[in-house]
Order: sequence, then structure tokens, then C-alpha cells
Amino acid sequence: MKSNIKILSGCKREIELDIEADEVTKEFERIVTQFSSRAKIPGFRPGKTPRDIIKQRFYPEIKESLFNSLIPKTLSEELKTQNLDPVGMPVVDDLHFKEGQPLHLKAQFEVWPEFNLPVYKKIKVKNKKVSVTDQEINQSLEELRLRSAQYMPVEGRGVREEDYVVAEMKGKDLKTKKFLPQEKVVILAGHAENEELLNKKLIGSMPGEEKKFTLDYDENHQNKKLAGKKIEHSLKVISIKEKKISALDDEFAKELGEFENLKDLKEKIKKEIISSKEKATKQDMAEEIIKKISNKLSIGLPEVLVEQEYMAIMRRLLSSRTQQDIKKEDLEQLKSEGKKKAEQSLKNHLILKKIAEKENLKVSDQEMHEHFKEIAKANNLPLAQIVDSVNKEGKREELRSSILFNKTVDFLVEHAIIE
Repeated sequence: MKSNIKILSGCKREIELDIEADEVTKEFERIVTQFSSRAKIPGFRPGKTPRDIIKQRFYPEIKESLFNSLIPKTLSEELKTQNLDPVGMPVVDDLHFKEGQPLHLKAQFEVWPEFNLPVYKKIKVKNKKVSVTDQEINQSLEELRLRSAQYMPVEGRGVREEDYVVAEMKGKDLKTKKFLPQEKVVILAGHAENEELLNKKLIGSMPGEEKKFTLDYDENHQNKKLAGKKIEHSLKVISIKEKKISALDDEFAKELGEFENLKDLKEKIKKEIISSKEKATKQDMAEEIIKKISNKLSIGLPEVLVEQEYMAIMRRLLSSRTQQDIKKEDLEQLKSEGKKKAEQSLKNHLILKKIAEKENLKVSDQEMHEHFKEIAKANNLPLAQIVDSVNKEGKREELRSSILFNKTVDFLVEHAIIE
């Protein structure tokens, strides 16, 4: 086999390859035999059709099978021999085949960039002092109190704001005169996302009372069944539940199950806020360290990986928006920002990967086990279920890689000069 490697640009390479005629002929004849055994040709018994007829009848398919059989395997073996680890699949862009002659091809691919790390230990970073105010503690207490609120059935009064209302809704399209399916719905009275007219009709309604109102829905309304239509709604309240919030006292703390009094609860909240701020501060320091390392490096990045990262970032940026919400100039700006983020994210990934290799940082099975336990505890699920889920989804090595990068970040912070 003859091969030649060319450097086209930073990460892009081209391989020119000739697969020997004997090997090509042997595989070609094997595929012809395979087609012959399966082919149903009028006038011939299976397996008895002359090979010339088989080749004439199925030549395009035989050639395609030959390429699919020989090229990926041969390319992989040759790249391995050349100590090249391609990023993604090589793309064949030049192919010449003639029976009895070598199979000639050219393929382009990208490789991981080679670069030398600058000094990455004893990098100076500023440490922010962590403190907690009474206002922050009280705000967390109030959020906890609101999350612990209960909704209790009420009688003898109409709907008030922040009541949960069970109601029957019926609709009629005033243009077509068709009725929409009757629905039983739960509504939070006065909620900002409700239609304004719905809130007005709902407030003060008594159980059993029925009210009607008409809404003109915009063409771009999120509910496609209602978009662009004029609907007459009929609303009937079935039941009402009001929010009951506990007083902020020792009894409230005891109801949470692990505190003697309100003072104990405040201490626990204070520790959690400090822990959260310390993690955020550590993350800020890590980002500053990586940025300082990154600024000293110019790395040619594989285009295929930049594109993959860019698409993932754009999906996240656009997931909470509809196409109608984004102006053309805003979309172009988002694309530009997404491309920069993709390049920086990939560059950071390569830096951390290189540092982990140089420092021989690894993730042990015990560390994996401890991480599984943390996930199980956070989600209140059995450990075995978490492990089984990760294994079934084939994400074990992805998780190991994520833990390794966090470990590398910790290493950088531990070896930094914190002022």
C-alpha cells in the first residue's frame, strides 16, 4: 500500500492512498460471489448466474459495497500506522477505481492540535472575601416559607388573587361556530401569564358560578389551536384553594424536621449561603486562571469540533426564544457570540486536557462511585438506579471526563497564588 500525508493547514490533513490491486481484486470477487448467491435472475438457478451477468446487472451496487468494505477499514489502519488520531470521520474527496488496478483515493481529515503549555502553576489571582448579611438569610427564609406553603380548600367566599382554582372551560369559535373540547383546568388566580380578561372574570367568582368572556387571539399565539381565532369562553369554578403560609417561628423550623428552633435553621441557611459563595468564588478564580493561560496560547482548532460546540451553544441560547422574538440583527449578534464562545470553550477544554495528561491526573473508580452517590442523594434516588441509568445511556466515560476536568480546575486553584 502506498500513502502520502499532506498538511493543508493548522489541523487539516490530506492522505493520498493506493490500495494494492491484489487486495482490491480479492474483495471485488468476494462481493460478486455474495451478489451471485443472493441474486434472482430469470432463467438461472440461485448461485448459477454467470459472473459477467451479475457484474453487468449490479455493477453500481458492487462498486458501492467494495468502497464501503475497503475504504473505512484501510483508512483507519493506515492512519493508525502513521500515528494519526483524526477528529471525526475522514471525508473522501477523490476516488478512482478500475478493475485489476489499485484503488486510488484522497481523503481529508482534521487532527488534534499540538501545542506547548505555558507556565500554569503559581498564577496570581484575587480572592474575594465571603460574607453573609441578615438580609440574605431573611430572604432565604422567606423563600423557604413560601415553598412550604399549603393550599387548603375554602368555602363561603369568591376567588382571590393567588388562589388555586379548579374550573371547567368550554370554548366556541365565533367564526366557524364550532365548540372546542371541554377541559378541566387548574388556574393560579391573578398570575401574570394568564390572559388579563381571564383574571378579571375569575376574581370574585363563587363555586358553581359560570361566566362568559371573548378573546381575540394573536396570529402568533403559542397555542396553535387558538392562534388567529376569536373564541367565546365559558368558565365555571368548581373549587377554590387558598395559600396558607406558616409563621416564621420555632414551630416552623421544627416542621422542617431537623431543627430545634428558628436559630438553628438560620445557622444552617448561613452555612449553605457561605458554601455557595465559596464555590462561586472558587469558580471565578478558576476562570481567571484558565483565561490567563489561554491568553498566552494561540491554538489552531479543528473546524468540525468548533462547529459541533457552536451548534450546542446556539441550541441553548435559542431554546427559550421563538423565531418571532429574535430580530435579524440580534440573531447575527447571537451567532457571532456563539462562535466566540464555542472557540473559547474548546480551547479551554484542550488546555485542561493537556494539563491533566501532564500532571497524570486521573479519576479512580472510587471517585466515580462517590460521585454517583452524590447524584443519587441530590435526586433522592437509589444509587443502583443512577449507576444503571448512566451505564445504559453510555455516559460513564463522559461523566468521568467531566469529573477529571473539575479535578484539573481544582488542581490549578490549589497551585495558584491567591492574594
